[in-house]
Amino acid sequence: MQWKGRRQSSNIEDRRGGGGARKVGGIGIGGLILAFVAWKFLGISPETTIGVTQQISQNRPAASAPANETTSQQEAREFVATILADTEDVWTPIFAAAGQNYAPPTLVMFSGAVQSACGSATSASGPFYCPADQKVYLDTQFFADMKTQMGITGEKNQTELSAHNQAGDFAQAYVIAHEVGHHVQTLLGISSQVRQAQASASTAIANQLSVRQELQADCFAGLWARHTHERTQFLQKGDIEEALDAAEKIGDDYLQRKARGHAVPDSFTHGTSAQRQRWFYRGFETGDVNQCDTFSAQSI
Repeated sequence: MQWKGRRQSSNIEDRRGGGGARKVGGIGIGGLILAFVAWKFLGISPETTIGVTQQISQNRPAASAPANETTSQQEAREFVATILADTEDVWTPIFAAAGQNYAPPTLVMFSGAVQSACGSATSASGPFYCPADQKVYLDTQFFADMKTQMGITGEKNQTELSAHNQAGDFAQAYVIAHEVGHHVQTLLGISSQVRQAQASASTAIANQLSVRQELQADCFAGLWARHTHERTQFLQKGDIEEALDAAEKIGDDYLQRKARGHAVPDSFTHGTSAQRQRWFYRGFETGDVNQCDTFSAQSI
């Protein structure tokens, strides 16, 4: 995957040490060490009120570095800022075509633990999106865990991010694009509708709604990949396979069989490996937001 040399978003809060968050363009900056056991990276949906959207200019300079930043931390920050910028460049025209303004999320890089408008989070939380403050929370150490503990394609025993163009970086970008997909759902009112429906539903139905919401975010991630490639030609051989490999290994059935030896379908909240792969690829193949309507699909 080719990612260097493109625009970097300034909508980053880097809270990785240094005594607190730095500020860039009026926005705070930060990272979180994430463990494999709690792989929940694709789409935590906290039951919170949707916050007021911050409209931030996408033309500000790239995010500043935190104090005492290492080489690997710098690459992590630049990678994340580039992928976030790519999501902005995809969703802004899509919203504009529908007569709406796209207000991009802020991405918080943090380490160890973090406080969000959805509550506090630790390493057990995994990357997540909080609709109350419209921020994505992420520790780039999680990407190293993807390689070493999840078996996602790539070099082992690396810290933070792999060097650009090494295997595994597209799976990492998929994580970010999926979480931004939850932000898109918030802006479109989908997330609030799901929470309202879940409030009066049985556990089984509530779980099914959660699955459809997660699969739609997967489809949005595939759509992001399609549009970004059309604009930048950033994909390389094996990149899509990396995303499909990641989608397989975070399927509910895969994780439950790995942890318990068997799967319990009624408890699924994110979708099976096959479903996650199918909806990511549907978004990538079509590039059409209307093809990502998992809620109207008779079969997912």
